Amino acid sequence: MSDEDVQHIGILLFPDVEELDAIGPWEVLSYWTRTFAGDGWRVFCFSADGKSVTCAKGLTIQPHYSMADMPALDVLLHPGGRGTRPQLNDSQHLAWVRSQRRSVPLMTSVCTGSLVFAAAGLLAGRPATTHWASLERLQELDPTIDVRADERFVDDGDTVTAAGISAGIDMALHLVARLASPERARQVRRGIQYDPQPPV
Repeated sequence: MSDEDVQHIGILLFPDVEELDAIGPWEVLSYWTRTFAGDGWRVFCFSADGKSVTCAKGLTIQPHYSMADMPALDVLLHPGGRGTRPQLNDSQHLAWVRSQRRSVPLMTSVCTGSLVFAAAGLLAGRPATTHWASLERLQELDPTIDVRADERFVDDGDTVTAAGISAGIDMALHLVARLASPERARQVRRGIQYDPQPPV
């Protein structure tokens, strides 16, 4: 398979991003794309300037690309975390998100990443979800949103939003099922030994 045939999933990193919002989907999607390269997908992380990012709980991550030099996206994954709060009033970031909506076939978010989508106008009149503690804020940002409080993720065609933090893993497995097949998603779930049985 040539590089021209590969489709790309990009995970956005930014200061104070919630670690598992990004790393949970990364684990799922990187296992898939590395183990089953023949499926024709690749996943990478990127930040605005390509420099390392310090996450909400202190983990530092070095992205693969900057926004300027990354490959064209087929799927964008926008995580949440404390770092989304300033983004809600960052006209430059919101304009960038809108520009991605015009060019990227599938826009996805985890946790409060959906608040950024809402602030950018991407969720008007659509079903969506977010972290349980931010459901009211999501509704405040755009009262036309059909807020789905009890769903782990909401697939609305060209937009998929996930609930808080660990829900990003479920959403990422859903993406594997959607972009490859349910059987492939089961293989990935087995490979990363994801079989939730909470101990408490």
